[in-house]
Amino acid sequence: ADQVDHVIFTLRPPMDVRVDKRPVRTERKSVSIAVTGALWNDLEKAGADPVLALKLGEIFQWTLDFYKDVQPGNRFTFVYQEHTVDGERYGQSELLGIRFEGSTTKEAFRFTKDSTEAPTYYDAEGNSLRLAFLKAPLKFSRVSSGFTMKRFHPVQHRWKSHLGTDYAAPYGTPILAVGDGVVEKAGYTAGNGNYVKIRHNGVYETQYLHMRKILVKQGQQVEQGQTIGEVGSTGLATGPHVCFRFWKNGKQVDHRREELPSADPLPQEDRFSFEMHRDHLMAQMEQAE
Repeated sequence: ADQVDHVIFTLRPPMDVRVDKRPVRTERKSVSIAVTGALWNDLEKAGADPVLALKLGEIFQWTLDFYKDVQPGNRFTFVYQEHTVDGERYGQSELLGIRFEGSTTKEAFRFTKDSTEAPTYYDAEGNSLRLAFLKAPLKFSRVSSGFTMKRFHPVQHRWKSHLGTDYAAPYGTPILAVGDGVVEKAGYTAGNGNYVKIRHNGVYETQYLHMRKILVKQGQQVEQGQTIGEVGSTGLATGPHVCFRFWKNGKQVDHRREELPSADPLPQEDRFSFEMHRDHLMAQMEQAE
């Protein structure tokens, strides 16, 4: 028989409400899957909502590099809440707890102390998963060239340093500001093509090169995740990508090797409630595994 690589448990009795005179059933479930390729397909094969893969990218966008860290054979375990009407999924499923096991182990737990606050995801120690900077300026792409002191330039045909990370993506893909800041420069040069440079504070700056279109202006305040341009191939580029450059104290560094500052941790007065909630979710994930 084929080896079973996933299992789904219904973890609590469904709760019923009604919409259009039909009952909406809400169930909490868990699933543990080994990555074989596209996580969307793996979730679908496991009988879980594949849209959870997109939500996973949003939750771990600060702490997990999906281009480098997630490999076949790694494992994701989820606890999620699903709504159904007449046996069909209704609305959006909600991720409550996640564990990733690969070259590193990452966990996330959805927590809010009351219904008036937006939920936040924390690690097992109560640290917010939200960092001051996103891991990458594109939601979905691939690294086509990394930060290196010696690379053969595909246009100039000579060896030189490449003090940035190239993310290849289709023309028009939204380019996101990786952190809050002010647009320091927005313009064009022969080498950079259309580009934007953002000052985030007295320590950090970022730059985004080869845009097809610039969507912000110099002096404009931008927020983390805001679209500031579109992927293109202007300047010295052989195909559509964004060259992402990261400055720390005036020096260009490899952002994928940096320990980036995080957002505020869980308030001390909420820690006991969080730990009770976390332990319950961890037990459910262990059952699924």
